Amino acid sequence: QVQLVESGGGLVQAGGSLRLSCVSSGRTLSGSKMGWFRQAPGKEREFVAAITWSGGSTSFADSVKGRFTISRDNSKSTVYLQMNSLKPEDTAVYYCAADTTPGGLARVAKWYKDWGQGTQVTVSL
Repeated sequence: QVQLVESGGGLVQAGGSLRLSCVSSGRTLSGSKMGWFRQAPGKEREFVAAITWSGGSTSFADSVKGRFTISRDNSKSTVYLQMNSLKPEDTAVYYCAADTTPGGLARVAKWYKDWGQGTQVTVSL
């Protein structure tokens, strides 16, 4: 069993920045790919970003490309999502998730086995 705990969410004005963190504990996630998803009220959960174990490859949703970056520090079992130039439409609960399947970075939630409880991000005008 692995536990993922997100933090760093909050209320920010449009144009501002936030950095989300996701700390894992329990079963090792060695070799796993990590992803960030978000879900706004009344909408389906959507892919935001993903990163390989080495950090050498990343993937972003078109809606956040150029504004968000994803990184990880495996020595701290932590994945980060740096969010810049935030927009009101970025408002959502943000979840981190672990994908231990082989292959490339997945953009579909079903490939991610372990999920955190989420952290709320609210962007005001």
